[in-house]
Amino acid sequence: MGLNLEYKDGQTPLDEEEKKGLLIKSITTHGELDEHEQLNIEKSVQWVIQSKFTQNQILTEAFIKRLHKKMLGDVWSWAGEFRRSEKNLGVDWTQIGIELKYLLDDTKYWIENKTYSPHELTIRFKHRLVKIHCFPNGNGRHSRIMADIIIESIFGLEVFNWHNSNMVKPDETRKKYIDAIREGDRGNIEPLIEFARN
Repeated sequence: MGLNLEYKDGQTPLDEEEKKGLLIKSITTHGELDEHEQLNIEKSVQWVIQSKFTQNQILTEAFIKRLHKKMLGDVWSWAGEFRRSEKNLGVDWTQIGIELKYLLDDTKYWIENKTYSPHELTIRFKHRLVKIHCFPNGNGRHSRIMADIIIESIFGLEVFNWHNSNMVKPDETRKKYIDAIREGDRGNIEPLIEFARN
């Protein structure tokens, strides 16, 4: 039967080649896919909780790829690999490595120079990471977990609440999240900081 996906506002469609990377062939609907991905993501969160990471480990391309692999590696063969296709958002796929390096270098500079408060710095990182859109799928969830890792491991503060939602369902919470991301795209990061903290 194959994988039949219906995309909601703010979701990135997979191309046919990426769909072939599905490791669990019994999945046919978006609901089933979300369930399997969520189980995989919960395992990755346990891995994060049980591990202690330093700033030098976290702010690397290798760590960003490793986290994505841990999050979705049971479901997608391409988990942890940068996308090789154009999407409805994100930078040109050939620029992902370069843009990510700029982001990591900027983030190290912001930390060293205390450019922003810990919460603002972390959400600015999260926003730019999701805007780069490194992977074929899971970028929003990946960037939120990265933000939680940074705020906790680098700054020693509580993880964000994210409205106690994984933002998978197309409800009012997801709409607020997408609106806050779009405000960030326009240069106003405050709504996204507020969303993350509530």
